[in-house]
Amino acid sequence: MAMFTVWKFDDPAGAGKAAEIIKNADSEGLIKLVDHAVVEWPEGEKHPKTHGVNDDAAKAGGWGALWGLLIGALFFIPVVGAVAGAAIGGLSRALSSTGIRKEDLEKIREEVVPGTSGLFLISEQGDPDRFRERLHGLKATLISSNMSDVETQELRDMFGS
Repeated sequence: MAMFTVWKFDDPAGAGKAAEIIKNADSEGLIKLVDHAVVEWPEGEKHPKTHGVNDDAAKAGGWGALWGLLIGALFFIPVVGAVAGAAIGGLSRALSSTGIRKEDLEKIREEVVPGTSGLFLISEQGDPDRFRERLHGLKATLISSNMSDVETQELRDMFGS
């Protein structure tokens, strides 16, 4: 079963450290990594620093579109009440068929703030509990939205991967 997950860390470097850990977990079969993006938000910065890594160039474009849309809408739009709410509402409608819900988007926006970081993952056939054990000591919080096979395919079709 494919999963969209976001792990929040209590420091700006946590997601980067976790990205290295997930590469090892992938090679050990604890998780099948499809793609991921890292959001690092140092204290005092207006916007976070973001980067995504996909070693498969054929897939990178499609998932890059997802990360650009998702992360851009969550962190680079004005944080003014109605405008932010409207943007998240529009994004959730665009992603509704993928299993990513408005409540998930709102929680991500509320929790990934200056002084923290986030690791955004698309994975398959994983064991999130065993993966979380690998994150011990990094003060990680999991926000998860499980997706069915149909929803996963819709997400892939939507972003051309």
